[in-house]
Amino acid sequence: MEADSSARHISFIETGRSRPSQAMVLKLADHLDVPVRERNALLLAAGYAPHFPETPIDDPAMAGVRAAMERLLAAHEPYPALVVDGTYNVIAANNGILMLLDGLPAQLLTPPLNAIRLTLHPEGLAPKIRNLPEWRGHLLAQLDRQLSLLRSPALKALYDEVAAYPHPEGAGHETVAAEAPFALPLVVEHDGHRLSFVSTIATFNTPMDVTVSELALETLLPADPETVTYLSALRP
Repeated sequence: MEADSSARHISFIETGRSRPSQAMVLKLADHLDVPVRERNALLLAAGYAPHFPETPIDDPAMAGVRAAMERLLAAHEPYPALVVDGTYNVIAANNGILMLLDGLPAQLLTPPLNAIRLTLHPEGLAPKIRNLPEWRGHLLAQLDRQLSLLRSPALKALYDEVAAYPHPEGAGHETVAAEAPFALPLVVEHDGHRLSFVSTIATFNTPMDVTVSELALETLLPADPETVTYLSALRP
């Protein structure tokens, strides 16, 4: 009913007795909230050309998108924020993120940077995360949910890689969920300070490009007054 069709027609499409129109494929995908990349795959399966372009992020046509992201990242300082693509490669990051990555080995900081790998790698942020089991479980569950919606070999390879990482020596085993029951915090040891953040993720509304549909802006918000005081003191 929401797609303004009949059960009979939808059944015929499902069983292959009827070939859906391009408009019907797009309408069903929209009401089922199918990811934009998978909408193109559905169109191809139905015999149509892809509807949504996939423009490289460094293309001149994306200058407006890049500028908007840079403004958002700068406005969030001194708190950490970054933009990632559909496989968690870092597209842009602010000085708050660079602060957290300070001191990590060069091999992990060689482009393209991957946010999940940087977080969970035994030589990355993992040894500094005081509640690593909780945060690792959250990230792996997030990846698993995405894999249920997307046929992405790159994302599956990333999941298999990070899920196999050994637990680094010195990593914390704090259970901090009860400290901020409204959201699981990320608790990081940095330069002798215990920093606590909650994470928010923003995406573009009604994207018309595959690349744009997969961009995500993640902002880390201070979860306690101590983190606010420490980071505010670092502001130039």
